[in-house]
Amino acid sequence: MKVEQKLHSLGIELAVLPPCDHPIERFRRSGDLLFISGHGSKRTLGKVGAALTVEQGYDAAREACIHCLEAIRMACGDLDKVAKIVKVLGMVNCTPDFTKHPTVINGVSDLLIEAFGKEVGSHARSAVGMSSLPGGIAVEVEMIVELND
Repeated sequence: MKVEQKLHSLGIELAVLPPCDHPIERFRRSGDLLFISGHGSKRTLGKVGAALTVEQGYDAAREACIHCLEAIRMACGDLDKVAKIVKVLGMVNCTPDFTKHPTVINGVSDLLIEAFGKEVGSHARSAVGMSSLPGGIAVEVEMIVELND
């Protein structure tokens, strides 16, 4: 099954992103590697461990991952050109005593494996806590992706 068909079966429709209105790019390609800038959970604001539960953080991570997938599609035109998700960095806006960053960022990893399958979707990963994120978003995610074309 094609990746976007799989996403559709999961109830996920990718948006078409407008061009950036600032000098920072949504992605940068170098050879077969695609570096995806940090994308956040636009609908979910607040700190995990305070106003937000771990489950809400997981959902926010999934949303941030969807925005990364939109950027990947914008970069290469077709998610089926992804050979491998190489690396994910997940940043969680959380309280100082929060320790379940990996559980929150599983929202990203689980979606990538659901969409691409284990062979392509499995990845190296870091899950870290932050004292704040831009605009008060709950989660920000960046990726490195290897492309086939």
